[in-house]
Amino acid sequence: MTEIDNQAEFKPCHFAVLTISDTRTPETDRSGSLLAERIEKAGHHLAARDLVPDTLGEIVERLRLWIDRDDIDAIITTGGTGITARDVTPEAFFRVIEKEIPGFGELFRWLSYAKIGTSTIQSRALGGLAKGKFLFALPGSTGAVADGWDSILCQQFDSRHRPCNFVDLMPRLSRG
Repeated sequence: MTEIDNQAEFKPCHFAVLTISDTRTPETDRSGSLLAERIEKAGHHLAARDLVPDTLGEIVERLRLWIDRDDIDAIITTGGTGITARDVTPEAFFRVIEKEIPGFGELFRWLSYAKIGTSTIQSRALGGLAKGKFLFALPGSTGAVADGWDSILCQQFDSRHRPCNFVDLMPRLSRG
């Protein structure tokens, strides 16, 4: 089973949080705020935070901009993962990621099933890698953000988490 190795060093990571929504504003972005708060509470750094509309080009542009920044280790988006015509976050991710992490979406939906039942099938949450950076797309609800961070990402971005974690992999993600 998983555990925290208290003898190991905690290594804080640098995150960017992107909310994707046509209806939210910085003042009404509860999901982005919740995610930013939890990232910082876990001991990590919030390197960037923004909000863009559900527009494929704008999402891709922001992801590429942040992927190229040296002060960002991981990007987490919230919103745009559903199945309606305006939900284009996964399509944007597939334009920038080099490797998919299929287990993230599978695990997210499995955990979500316990709370919302078969409605989880409407989520296209996913994870991937681009230029040595982690990218994760979460649904836009506060419940989904809490589930994704608390049950998966918080543990994987804790360098003390055993038997393995994302932080230990970071030095080996880039080809350069």
